[in-house]
Amino acid sequence: MTKGTATELEHLSDGELQALLAPDLLPHHIAIIMDGNGRWAAQRGLPRMAGHTEGIKSVRDMIDLCRDLGIKALTIYAFSQENWKRPAAEINALMLLLERYLQMELEALIEKETRFRAIGRVTTLPESALAWVRKVERETAHFDRLNLTVALSYGGRSEIVDAVRRLAEDVHAGTVTPDRIDEDLLEGYLSTHGLPDPDLLIRTSGETRISNFLLWQLAYTEMYFTPTLWPDFRRHDALLALHDYQRRERRFGQTRDQLSDHPDERVGKRSA
Repeated sequence: MTKGTATELEHLSDGELQALLAPDLLPHHIAIIMDGNGRWAAQRGLPRMAGHTEGIKSVRDMIDLCRDLGIKALTIYAFSQENWKRPAAEINALMLLLERYLQMELEALIEKETRFRAIGRVTTLPESALAWVRKVERETAHFDRLNLTVALSYGGRSEIVDAVRRLAEDVHAGTVTPDRIDEDLLEGYLSTHGLPDPDLLIRTSGETRISNFLLWQLAYTEMYFTPTLWPDFRRHDALLALHDYQRRERRFGQTRDQLSDHPDERVGKRSA
């Protein structure tokens, strides 16, 4: 596991930090709540959208880092259901920024063999933005080097409600019997089915809550909170987060004595 605290490691270069990571203890799936765009802009006397635009660079850094390290899944919280309550002008600007991002990044996603997938009640997006979401999903569907999942018009509670509704429809149709319902079956109705649960959740900007994000999937996830605002969160910050993750012992309800007999289950693996 990583030795040294984040403070002790932060003076190291990106290359040095990466070299010190244990490849077999890396997370398989990272989830991120990208927070602090508005505050970043306000601190600089800029309009809020400047923060959102700058935050795209941080997304690119995370995609590149995951690909470089062989991390297979990255899920980012881009727009929550609650975000629809924001001023109409900001919402319209965010939807235009979403379209612009997809237009700009499609070629790069293809080049980097990255599959793009949107989760949430995406049909509530404006028609033009939704069209671009579907286009990028189609054109990257065959890639598997990295699974980039973007939560749009997303809420963890509504995801569970939608999953239960689909399951109830199948029970009503007779394709599923109630006695077959267990955690694994219900998980198959979630929008993230096919992906491992996140091993690590990162939230920027100093907030220490999960804000209705991946409520089911985060049950055993390690959480990392940093005061760094999202537009300032780059490769170096992410490497420090990974070192913090590798110092942790993940027991999943087991005792330390049990894990001492199976050391490969200490970090990054969910026990059966």
